[in-house]
Amino acid sequence: MKCKFLYLLLFLMPLQSNTKTALVCGAGGFIGSHLVKRLKSEGYFVRGVDLKYPEFSASAADEFILADLRDTVQTNVVVKYRAENSFDEVYQLAANMGGMGYIASHDAEIMHDSGLINLNVLEAARIYGVKKIFFSSSACIYPEYNQMDPNNPMCAEASAYPAAPDTEYGWEKLFSERLYKSYARDYGMIIRIARFHNIFGPEGTWDGGKEKAPAALCRKVSMISNGESIEIWGDGEQTRSFLYIEECLNGIRRLMEDPRPELPVLNIGSEEIITINNLAQMIAEIADKQITLTHIKGPQGVRGRNSDNSLIQKTLNWAPSTKLKDGLVQTYAWINAQVQKRQAK
Repeated sequence: MKCKFLYLLLFLMPLQSNTKTALVCGAGGFIGSHLVKRLKSEGYFVRGVDLKYPEFSASAADEFILADLRDTVQTNVVVKYRAENSFDEVYQLAANMGGMGYIASHDAEIMHDSGLINLNVLEAARIYGVKKIFFSSSACIYPEYNQMDPNNPMCAEASAYPAAPDTEYGWEKLFSERLYKSYARDYGMIIRIARFHNIFGPEGTWDGGKEKAPAALCRKVSMISNGESIEIWGDGEQTRSFLYIEECLNGIRRLMEDPRPELPVLNIGSEEIITINNLAQMIAEIADKQITLTHIKGPQGVRGRNSDNSLIQKTLNWAPSTKLKDGLVQTYAWINAQVQKRQAK
């Protein structure tokens, strides 16, 4: 019944006259919903698809279709544009994912769901003549053995092999990278792949178990009084870099706008490395609170991870410039407002 409804819906919708058309898979998620807004601001006709609508604001998409991309028939419906026309661009961000607490305990579900989504989207894109596709991979593909030193992690793109990700989430992303490259070779598709490094910002998941470190720590700091303690998984000396959402969108668009038929897989991330302990203290400073840290057992991931931006600078003459603290100021203000709304109910 749902599939029949989708076919009818697409048949009845009026044709659009915009110069470029884009399909955003995962448009109900954090990055996907922001990407829809960016594409609309650039004059695109945008169809968004997801299992759910964006949680915190209405989608800016011209069409938003609730569909399950794990299902082949539903995927074919949403990837097909109009009659003999195909989408100019497809942005494939749909995945089963979350923060470290989630991906460390949902191996089979993540590999099954995300694997099916990528297989279905790629094959539908081939069938309906889509020529240019963006795939969001992850820094989680990098080998654990290169990320044991928190102060000197190796995350240059060429270091991905010999492969040894520390999570099944990373293995699935690495498999999918190879899948997309195979379609590029065999079917002449233009494929763009970026490895995201911890994207954060307003309107991202901030509680419930799928939130990532910046959002989780913003929530924890917001919910305590001055001088109280928050919990940190592990010793807190593990390091990461975090990229503000607007910079992520800049990188995606720069990558997709490049006219060359083939580009390497590129990191999209920040080189501003920080310990989780110091990240918590930075957020506390933004909140104007004194805090103490209580370290507890919990999944930590690799000891160190930081984007290496040498290749993206060389390839696209671009790298992000927004400082971590500047992005956190915006993110904390938004999450603090969400916490206050909930507490007021």
